Amino acid sequence: MGSNPTLSARSFREKSTVAFRPPLLRPSAFTSELRTVNTVAMAHAHKIDRVQKVNLKEIDTDPPKGMTKEEALAETQKLASEMEELLDLLFFAGQHSLLLVLQGMDTSGKDGTIRHFLNYTHAQSCRVASFKVPTAHELAHDFLWRIHQQAPGKGEIAVFNRSHYEDVLVVRVHELVPKDVWHGRYAQINTFESLLTASNTIVLKFFLHISKKEQEERLLDREKEVEKAWKLSVGDWKEREQWSRYQEAYEDAIGKCASAEAPWHVVPADHKWYRNLAVTEAIVHALRPYKKTWLKDLTEVGEKAKAELSAFRSGKP
Repeated sequence: MGSNPTLSARSFREKSTVAFRPPLLRPSAFTSELRTVNTVAMAHAHKIDRVQKVNLKEIDTDPPKGMTKEEALAETQKLASEMEELLDLLFFAGQHSLLLVLQGMDTSGKDGTIRHFLNYTHAQSCRVASFKVPTAHELAHDFLWRIHQQAPGKGEIAVFNRSHYEDVLVVRVHELVPKDVWHGRYAQINTFESLLTASNTIVLKFFLHISKKEQEERLLDREKEVEKAWKLSVGDWKEREQWSRYQEAYEDAIGKCASAEAPWHVVPADHKWYRNLAVTEAIVHALRPYKKTWLKDLTEVGEKAKAELSAFRSGKP
């Protein structure tokens, strides 16, 4: 479904760090916090947090009428500053991990979304994993084997540029395995994501929703602009012929693999500035409920460190 070039290290904004000791994990806190997350209303992305029938044609790919680019950029900047603080707290507290799953048709803006996100993340805490055509070695294992290896650890952030969902999308559309195989993967994906969330991974999944017309314009733009010529691929046009089948596959993947703990967010993505606003807002709303817990635990760590330092200076054991 198109190429996914490795992002340059220059995309990461370097920030200074200090040594820290992750506090002890409190499993009981995670469940209660998740309930809080699920009560937050989304203003820009369409949040789907339960199994249901999804009809993408009913979800607009454009911003709401009356929303201007200037307003969206201002709101995005405000939210992004808050997101930066929350991501730093996640890193230093070391209690939870964050997994962002990005899916979408070719030209939907996955790379652009990643570039936006990386402007506000801690260089040491975040990494991007791109899942292309499986290698022979990867195909010798179950379809989740290569995915699980890239899951983030405590205090880490992982961004999946495409993901395990390719095995119920491209595999389904191109009939690479029998129907009973890919159909059975919905339940396997749900079990896998339940394992991640039970281990304190905050899972947010984004479908970057663009119109067929917008995709055509973006593909044609690649032919016109020299700096985008490296993105040209006849495969993108071939995959476009399967648009309806991909839309159906996405509707099933989103509808069958949505839960309160690992929700999907359908993001209107015909306009990049609105896409970035919707994604940023969704991340901030998901992380806000953890802020007090992270600050409390970091305060306890700091008080303990100060006590140890005081004891050292006074000569006490």
